[in-house]
Amino acid sequence: MTPQLQRRLEQLLERHHEVGLLLAQPDAAADPKRFRELSREYAQTQDLADAFSASRKAAGELEHARAMLADPDLADLAREEIPRLEATVAGLDGRLQTLLLPRDPLDDANLFLEVRAGTGGDEAALFAGDLLRMYLRYAERRGWRSELMSAHDGEHGGYKEAVARIEGTGAYAALKFESGTHRVQRVPVTEASGRIHTSAATVAILPEMEAIADIELRDADLKVDTFRASGAGGQHVNKTDSAIRITHLPTGIVVECQDERSQHKNRARALSLLRARLLDSQRAEQSARQAATRKLQVGSGDRSQRIRTYNFPQGRVTDHRINLTLHQLPQILDGDLAELTGALARESHAEALAALGGAA
Repeated sequence: MTPQLQRRLEQLLERHHEVGLLLAQPDAAADPKRFRELSREYAQTQDLADAFSASRKAAGELEHARAMLADPDLADLAREEIPRLEATVAGLDGRLQTLLLPRDPLDDANLFLEVRAGTGGDEAALFAGDLLRMYLRYAERRGWRSELMSAHDGEHGGYKEAVARIEGTGAYAALKFESGTHRVQRVPVTEASGRIHTSAATVAILPEMEAIADIELRDADLKVDTFRASGAGGQHVNKTDSAIRITHLPTGIVVECQDERSQHKNRARALSLLRARLLDSQRAEQSARQAATRKLQVGSGDRSQRIRTYNFPQGRVTDHRINLTLHQLPQILDGDLAELTGALARESHAEALAALGGAA
């Protein structure tokens, strides 16, 4: 562990002890709001304190085992124990470093998934449909709830654009690196000569916020239209003007929701999506100023970057940000994204550790 990380560890452990003393005071619960804040802070650093305690214990056991090597009667036992203890110490050190990273407060948020067809005409729309199904299948595998909020069908299948909401613990943490341009290379079903075409679709992952203090929506800035829902949805479709389209006049951002029977519920969902898009736009502007020094432009909102290629003739998927190629195209398109999302999270984690370790 670097000296910088060691100092941060000491500071957090000292603060954990200090908060514990404050919570133990007889009048600690006199101010309920402060008590909740302190309790939350204490709980957030408890894992770090536990890991540090376990690491210190394992390091002591390892030091004792190495000392046993000098005793002929105990040397064989020590040689058996040392590799296990070294692995334990290394594992705990890695966990400590992970816990030292500042936590993204949005990681547990639900999210809005937006998929849009890019270059490639009908084939791009079909590919956008494939991507939407891939993410919804992944959500299903994780036990998350998903709903299609709005969709504009392609002329020959797929979607010109679609917006879904995914609800589940850790949803944003798992999918936040998916934003960007996804490229597909395959022979379209309409291609008689068998030539491989390249098409693209863009994906945006936006965290849903319960309340965004920095995003103010004034009625004067909103143009609200109602219309009849279209597409699959049950008997209520095309009978009532329950679907909502909201235009944010200052930015020109347009959102809509036609999933719910209730116009009130659709309006609430559309406003939530609008807030998420406005927040994403603000964060993208800030991230763009920082992205030049980053190897991974993940979560930056940069839609122009080609982040991944799905090559059907070779059955492979390549993530260009981390130079990872997996020959598991059918499984990935069926929602088996664990290896991809895990690799992206590990790379982001390593970069964050390097930045934290190199901080003055």
